[in-house]
Amino acid sequence: MKERVTKSEEEWRKELTPEQYRIARKKGTERAFTGEYWDNHEPGVYRCVCCGAKLFGSDTKFDSGSGWPSFYAPAAQDRIKTEADRSMLMERTEIMCSRCDAHLGHVFEDGPEPTGLRYCVNSASLKFDKSE
Repeated sequence: MKERVTKSEEEWRKELTPEQYRIARKKGTERAFTGEYWDNHEPGVYRCVCCGAKLFGSDTKFDSGSGWPSFYAPAAQDRIKTEADRSMLMERTEIMCSRCDAHLGHVFEDGPEPTGLRYCVNSASLKFDKSE
């Protein structure tokens, strides 16, 4: 993994759209079935919208029926970090980009084999690169 990316809130605001900033930097979420990539089936790579780190490959994407892009594994384990999220009166496991701390979404233990995990990710936290 490349070196860490650290920027001020002002720098992030200038580089991201208001929606990307709200979700990736302020731990927001998009409504189900509204994000750009929830129904994307093209081959390629999903990168962090903030720092460009390769997070997920289309080969691990699946239709979870949740309305968000869902993956059963990250591109590499060191690309994602997790943290307990006790907001919204429940406990979930938040997933973040390990390079820049961008909020991506949450991981759940109801995914398909081989991992049994569902990385449920906001489209606004991702940038799709179909060249890879």
